Amino acid sequence: MSKTRILLADDHDVVRKGLTFLLGRIKQTEVVGEATDGHQAVELAAQLAPTVVIMDVGMPFLNGIDAAAQILKRHPETSVILLSMHADEDYVIRGLNAGVKAYILKESVERDLPLALEAVGKQRHFFSLAISEVLLQDYIRQLKHKHVEDSYELLTDREKEVLQLIAEGKTNKDVARLLNLSPQTVETHRANLMQKLDLHSTADIILYAVRKRIIS
Repeated sequence: MSKTRILLADDHDVVRKGLTFLLGRIKQTEVVGEATDGHQAVELAAQLAPTVVIMDVGMPFLNGIDAAAQILKRHPETSVILLSMHADEDYVIRGLNAGVKAYILKESVERDLPLALEAVGKQRHFFSLAISEVLLQDYIRQLKHKHVEDSYELLTDREKEVLQLIAEGKTNKDVARLLNLSPQTVETHRANLMQKLDLHSTADIILYAVRKRIIS
């Protein structure tokens, strides 16, 4: 089994050393490079072709989210795990729109990083529990503000299946194969569930699934 090649991007030496130590305890991982700012992370990602980039949100010169967007635009096969001190929903949404697969808090990195690596290795998303809690609380506030019941029950069983698979990172083609449906039928289910839930993008679907704890 080939090793997961990891590029670390954080402007604090002590954080990079801590991550390197933690990754040394995780089998089949190899740190292939370290960046101290966002621009350097983009350059090293092009040079080293890492499997995963683990990057702080608050990077100098070019912030982690914008750096991730550039990396993923040029190298869509790479996965990015963002690290942050704060469970900020705006950062999560921006990260998802950039194509980031996982968003974890530094306070829980020892527990969450192995889980995040496992998830992105399967092309799935992962969020620290505290972030999921923030998203869930915001969702509940939205429901109360709109004076509506749980919108999830508006979906058919098939739409719920399609929702979960999309939130897990599957393409329409993948969903069609897994559910033995035509791609056109999957697209119809996708359009219907997005209309029912007032969702407008794949990032919205992922956030909804996290809020509902359909995915972690």
